Amino acid sequence: MSFPFTSMIWSIRSRKVATAIVTSTLSLTCISAFASQLDESPTALAALQAKADTAQPRDRCFLYAELVSQMTDLAGKQFNAGDSERATKTLKQVQWYAEKIYTEIPDNSKKLIDAELLMRHSSLHLSDILRAAAEEDRPALKVTLKQLNQAHTLLMMQVFEK
Repeated sequence: MSFPFTSMIWSIRSRKVATAIVTSTLSLTCISAFASQLDESPTALAALQAKADTAQPRDRCFLYAELVSQMTDLAGKQFNAGDSERATKTLKQVQWYAEKIYTEIPDNSKKLIDAELLMRHSSLHLSDILRAAAEEDRPALKVTLKQLNQAHTLLMMQVFEK
């Protein structure tokens, strides 16, 4: 025998779960769409770098995560084009910005969840690049991936502390 109250509780729980799934999916979609709007041209990246370097400390986390995401995409395109030398230089910049995320992020950072999502996306993308990379390119990719994962872990811990 089913009670109407029990089915109402299950209905409410199902809606909450569905809402959470839709919200997280939309957030990730919006972040990916925003990140893909920026092109990896040197001018756009330089403008984003200047913006990040001059931003308030609490705004830098998201901007650095954006830079990491864009530069990871650029490195992937450079590897696919066979330009390992430029891709390795780009990975060095990715490492530098990941290090900045890891060492310079204050507790009151804005858009922390968005930054965490970007870092997760970048880590997954770099993992895909690593799987398809030539043997001589793998060491630089592994070092960069390790730094991205450390920064991502830090961001996740800060998100869940709040």
